Amino acid sequence: MGSRLLGQQFTGMRYFHPRPSVTTEADPDQPGGTRAAPYNGAASAASQAGPTSAALLQGVTARVAEAGPAPVPADAVTASASGLDPHISPANAARQVARVAAARGLPEARVRALLAAHTEGPEWGIFGDPRVNVLELNLAMDALP
Repeated sequence: MGSRLLGQQFTGMRYFHPRPSVTTEADPDQPGGTRAAPYNGAASAASQAGPTSAALLQGVTARVAEAGPAPVPADAVTASASGLDPHISPANAARQVARVAAARGLPEARVRALLAAHTEGPEWGIFGDPRVNVLELNLAMDALP
């Protein structure tokens, strides 16, 4: 259940995972402070962290270490500007195929075929890059017999 227009959290091994989200909300335990609230549509806003931001570098470095061996697609370790991007790159999805296939007891070839069927081309055929809607792919995975 969800929206194909907004990113949401999928954490199970049997699901493809979205881009990281760094949305926050007010922290009731710390007046004026915030706490993490991933994929919080009510708190969507760009962080304004630039390439010299120590916090941005620390977050990306931690996610690269967690992602495993290189190469790691940028969208696997960087958050979208809104924190709610529903798409990932085909390369990011391809890195997750082995995990999803193993968790579901499926051949990797079957998962790759479903991924290929759910890879969208550039908008109107010319704008942007190919992308995969995480919710739609996960729903298709759940619909497999």
